[in-house]
Amino acid sequence: MAPQTSIPTAANVLGTIGTICWCVQLLPQIYKSYRSQSTEGVPPAMMFLWSASGVPFGAYAISQNFNIPIQIQPQCFCLFCLVNWGQCLYYSRKWTAKNVFLVCAAILLLDGGLQGLLVWLLRRAYREKNLEWPTTMIGAVAFVLLISGYIPIPFELIKRRGRVIGIDFLFLAIDWFGAFFSLMSLATQNSFDPLFGTLYALCAIIEMSMFISHGIWIFRTRRLRKRCKESGLDIDSHPEGVAWQNNGFKLPCKRSCPHSQVDAEARSLSNHCETIALSPPKDMKTTARTMAE
Repeated sequence: MAPQTSIPTAANVLGTIGTICWCVQLLPQIYKSYRSQSTEGVPPAMMFLWSASGVPFGAYAISQNFNIPIQIQPQCFCLFCLVNWGQCLYYSRKWTAKNVFLVCAAILLLDGGLQGLLVWLLRRAYREKNLEWPTTMIGAVAFVLLISGYIPIPFELIKRRGRVIGIDFLFLAIDWFGAFFSLMSLATQNSFDPLFGTLYALCAIIEMSMFISHGIWIFRTRRLRKRCKESGLDIDSHPEGVAWQNNGFKLPCKRSCPHSQVDAEARSLSNHCETIALSPPKDMKTTARTMAE
């Protein structure tokens, strides 16, 4: 696809809104991880792949002469994804802050140099030889890297039976709006870019699917969470809640839950054993009485 020759005002406005969203989308996630001192539920591979996608993403946007906000977008996205990845190393992998800073700084410098080189090569190939396939190839690499970052998400949802843990919902909402407005920005340009249009559309669909997945989890566990709340525990601490999370894909019934029956039988057996242990046999009582006499 040939670079854009002029950018309509509507494309700039929509692109600016999308860029603002994608620039700040990860800030709630960074803040949540910092407050909780944990990155549980945030796949490190997702953040690393997203950060890596910023290099070809930015090179493609610049070489195609997209509107300025869309060109800035990959740079901010790459930076904040790298910060999130650094948090995963610090909180989950227990790296030292110094090592995390040095590694992330080195990656940023490498990304900046590589992106500048790619932009120069792509522009030269198009200007001197009128070659468009190198630009398309770089865009495809960005597409694959960004979408690949979502691959760990289904496994996290399956592991937790559809529940979204660790990922901030404000981040997901802002991310969705960023993808939507960026898609609209491309649609209002003089020529629509199908590669990045598909990319933004897929991002919006994936983010929406995560909202739907968690909503279904909330609906399925509504009675279970109520029982847990009545007992003064949350679903992650209550035995029945823990059992449900670890037991396939069927929501247990209130009275006939196999785990509840097992727990009740275990408690009954334990109480019976304690009673036997604390109560001496009758013949021992008789012997003790005889010896006393």
